[in-house]
Amino acid sequence: MASYLEFEKNIQQLDEDIANAQIKGDVDAIVILKKNLEKEIIKTYKNLNDYGRLQLARHPDRPYALDYIDLILQNAHEIHGDRAFRDDPAIVCFMGYLGDKKLIVIGEQKGRGTKDKIARNFGMPHPEGYRKALRVAKLAEKFQIPILFLIDTPGAYPGIGAEERGQSEAIAKNLYEFSDLKTPTIAVVIGEGGSGGALAIGVADKLAMMKNSVFSVISPEGCAAILWNDPSKIEVATKAMKVTADDLKEQDLIDDVIEEPINGAHRDKEGAAIAIANYVKKALDELNTINPNELVANRMQKILKLGAFLEV
Repeated sequence: MASYLEFEKNIQQLDEDIANAQIKGDVDAIVILKKNLEKEIIKTYKNLNDYGRLQLARHPDRPYALDYIDLILQNAHEIHGDRAFRDDPAIVCFMGYLGDKKLIVIGEQKGRGTKDKIARNFGMPHPEGYRKALRVAKLAEKFQIPILFLIDTPGAYPGIGAEERGQSEAIAKNLYEFSDLKTPTIAVVIGEGGSGGALAIGVADKLAMMKNSVFSVISPEGCAAILWNDPSKIEVATKAMKVTADDLKEQDLIDDVIEEPINGAHRDKEGAAIAIANYVKKALDELNTINPNELVANRMQKILKLGAFLEV
């Protein structure tokens, strides 16, 4: 059953009206209602504010990493484990083909349904998840296979066990190692890009965001609690933090914004998957013309420019 956000109530009503008309077999009503639905979708999603995009980034029906992997990767085979402690289900790794191009995909998976969410720790990786990502990335480098990172996490898991097993060290090592990988890398924020949990698989030659995704150092709820001691100010915090794809592109912190279907990725998963696949193919065509040493040099230069400022 579809889930609807508060600002999607008119869309929900039209969906229900269409369903009722289909039950009655009222063809004329169905045609009129579908036209009204198209207009309502355009009106709703074209005028979204920053908080609305945050809500869409967290939409329960939004495609997750495994959804995109199923839709864009052919002959896919999963790679498990960090060869040190265990296999973390919050990080998924696959090798396969994108068209005729070999590709390794490393993504964060939130899970659907209560059991799956608990099993995948709500998409919050443990250190062994990041170590698995690093192991697979090194494998990709060895065989000169490009990597696609799919970012979607509220943050790295902050539990005692994760800290005991070196959560911060695992994230820091990934930042260091991924900056020096001698193979093309592309990172796409498909939903939430939360703090170090997102950065740990976010160092790449190309960093892009889906139109209705967010990327931030802290959640807007956390920001509101710290600054105002009032979680209800989440909407104000979201606007002030500049967490949307358009904001980050404007500040030159990401390379590209991937346009979603007008009705959002949660209502058109196939359309969203095609948009990602097309972006990755175009990026790989560009990156594959650059030799590995130059790739690393360009990546390092890009990283060093982040946060640079000019004194007047």
